[in-house]
Amino acid sequence: MELGIGDLEFVLSHDARDLMVAHARREAPRECCGLLIGRDRAIEEAVPARNLADAPTRYFMDPRDHFSALRHARSRGVQVLGFYHSHPHSAAWPSETDRAEAHYADHVYLIVSLADKELDIRLFRLVDGNFLELTLVTVG
Repeated sequence: MELGIGDLEFVLSHDARDLMVAHARREAPRECCGLLIGRDRAIEEAVPARNLADAPTRYFMDPRDHFSALRHARSRGVQVLGFYHSHPHSAAWPSETDRAEAHYADHVYLIVSLADKELDIRLFRLVDGNFLELTLVTVG
């Protein structure tokens, strides 16, 4: 996939950021997960989903939540841009499991890390089987 300079920067609404951070803190020590909704490279909203995984260091998004968010986004003229999940005890960098289970090359993947005192949020896109970190600017 060929990416231009403009494709490397995404805007994240402050409300979506706050919702994801609150979701991550509420679910800790388990990972949380959800969907990123918006237009083009603007993430306007985060939609929490249930994590059906048995292990606290994994996530498996409830398919009903996934499809419900997809239908709701389409009905409003926006789209699912990607997915988010948390790393309660590790860095905001994709794990080998994240890499193995990422199947949407045209979507972005956001990770919220609670591992340090300083909150860390990073955004990635899957390019040729590897994660490329994107620039994330929070607005609003």
